[in-house]
Amino acid sequence: MYTLLIVYASWYPFTGWRDMGLQPWDYLWARLPYYWTGFDLWTNIVGYAPFGALMVFALYPRLRSYWAVIISIIAGITLSTVMEAVQTYLPTRIPSNLDLITNSCGTVLGALLGAWSGRYFLRESRFLELRRRWFSREASRGLVVVGLWPLALIYPQNPLFGLGHLVPPLSALLSDLLDTPIDLATWWTNNAQLSAEQYWLAEIIVTACGVTGAMLTMLLLLRKQAPRNALTACYLLAAVFIKSLACALFFAPENAFVWFTPGAAGGMIIGGLMVAGLSFAPLNAQRRVAGLALIFSLLATNAVPANPYFISTLQTWVQGKFLNFDGAAQFLSVLWPFLALWFLYHPVHRKPGGQK
Repeated sequence: MYTLLIVYASWYPFTGWRDMGLQPWDYLWARLPYYWTGFDLWTNIVGYAPFGALMVFALYPRLRSYWAVIISIIAGITLSTVMEAVQTYLPTRIPSNLDLITNSCGTVLGALLGAWSGRYFLRESRFLELRRRWFSREASRGLVVVGLWPLALIYPQNPLFGLGHLVPPLSALLSDLLDTPIDLATWWTNNAQLSAEQYWLAEIIVTACGVTGAMLTMLLLLRKQAPRNALTACYLLAAVFIKSLACALFFAPENAFVWFTPGAAGGMIIGGLMVAGLSFAPLNAQRRVAGLALIFSLLATNAVPANPYFISTLQTWVQGKFLNFDGAAQFLSVLWPFLALWFLYHPVHRKPGGQK
């Protein structure tokens, strides 16, 4: 799956293929790019490091130690070489030997980390031990859902945590099917325009509901002996970190924290207070409140007209190369609330002992 993610990022948008008179391996002997940034080098290393670690894990127990590291490094270098070579036929992409070098460095780093940590995660099964100690027996579906929430925040949206925005993709789909421009937002909102204060209030409400729904879904998975406060705090911090990193990658490093508006801050405070109070409630109450919060967030996100202040700001940001993830990120941001609601109302919660 991670290999497919690398392929998606390397070859998107998968259109415009043509021969530009260059051989696919010419980039290997070309001069190093004149224009590059440390941020680009760092993201290339970080992007391939998980591949190296996962390769070492996948080879266990047939191959271990040095052989696993060597084969993982060869696989990573080969994958990066092919990804860059095929970009020769994509006018929107530029093959780079510097990218190949940094990708290879990331693979080496990941393979070494995988070999070093394999004893804990594979031979001693530390992950499995924590899974049994902290999470309920029926938490498998929920772990997938809560694991996707921080990734769903990658797509830039307003308000913060305003996932499940169906109006733009549905408008685009109907426009393509009917071969005429259709804007459901205009029809839905009847050209309504809100004041800056009303947009601020809407952002607070949606953010508070989004935080409450996601955090309570996380709490539902935990056993009583688990460090609940620490895990939920780490979960929220991970979401904030990924959101900030995504803004830096999608646009520019100086835009990493542009999402932290007064409305987002107020919504996070209110949502945090709600989660703190509901953490002592029975599991059924937590599940119902989480579902209601996500439903209310969905309704508010799709009912509030597009914020012109956010749109104008978005257009002024410098767009980066990680916009290659735009389509996948938008799909996940739309899907996640419905996936969470499916889990919250799954029959497993009605089974006796299902949440012990």
